[in-house]
Amino acid sequence: MTRADLGLPLVTALVLGMGLITLSSAANSGQFERQLAFLGGGVLLCAAVLWIGKSRIVRFAPHLYVLSLGLLVLVHLIGREVNGAKSWLYLGPLPGFQPSELAKLALIMALAAALHERPIRRITDYLRLGALVLPPVGLVLIEPDLGSALVLTAIAAGMVLVRGVPWRQLLVLLVLVGVAVPTVLLPNLKPHQVERLVSFLDPDADPQGSGYQVIQSTIAVGSGGLLGKGYKAGTQSQLGFIPYRQTDFIFPVLAEESGFVGSVVLLLLYGLLFWRLLAMASECIYERDQLLIVGVVVLIAFQVLVNIGVTLGMAPVTGITLPLVSYGGTSLVSTLLALTLAFVVHRDRYADW
Repeated sequence: MTRADLGLPLVTALVLGMGLITLSSAANSGQFERQLAFLGGGVLLCAAVLWIGKSRIVRFAPHLYVLSLGLLVLVHLIGREVNGAKSWLYLGPLPGFQPSELAKLALIMALAAALHERPIRRITDYLRLGALVLPPVGLVLIEPDLGSALVLTAIAAGMVLVRGVPWRQLLVLLVLVGVAVPTVLLPNLKPHQVERLVSFLDPDADPQGSGYQVIQSTIAVGSGGLLGKGYKAGTQSQLGFIPYRQTDFIFPVLAEESGFVGSVVLLLLYGLLFWRLLAMASECIYERDQLLIVGVVVLIAFQVLVNIGVTLGMAPVTGITLPLVSYGGTSLVSTLLALTLAFVVHRDRYADW
């Protein structure tokens, strides 16, 4: 075990602090207190991961992957539908959670082990990876939770690209994706997902319907100006013009209240978080450790880019939350666990799997 680097926990705490301040302004009655409760539970779980260590955690990776698939199947049988997606599971006295969040962590760990075994060269290698990626993506997609399915796909794509793919095979994969999107993906979208896509292309076509969220979001972001309107002084957010202001559309709340300066500070903190993670990955001597940390980077960075892109009208609405900022106990705990996993892998980087 080597001396732990405290840069990652410090930056994480700063992002989390900005998130809690923003959430205290955006949240409805009781939500902020519940978020603090989940934060406390997440800290305890992170402490357990720190104590367990890398070697014992990675040995449990195959079991975690199987468990995540089992929970995804279970959510289809006894799960609860929220906002049109049957993605929440309630087991006895435990608070509700989304198994898709556990699946993201499990997929990162499974892919880190699988990609390390041998280079991606033959068709059998792609079939082996597909056997790992397609089950969780498919189970999440039919909930339907397009946002989480996209995150899982991004994790797999990012880790595979970092591992290395011959350019000819990469070109073939891009052509296959280009063919599959209009022939397989688009025809199978739900009506509300089609509306989101249309509103992205032309939100003004239905300003009181499918385009309402994006229009109100961009108004809030623009009205913040340089320094913002002040804590709990944003008219768009406080008067209820922004739907889901505590979850998917929390960035406009921050932008309206703290302005351009506050928004840039948050983006810089995210940038520092990604830089620190990549630096940690480069310091690891085992490729599996490097791939695992890269998977955590992709997990968080993809969600940040898509969430902020949606609020600025630069991406279709997908239901992806802003890590460490948006309200959501499962999302918060899973993000903290992912960062703790990266921290432990770097701390124990000289310990073999």
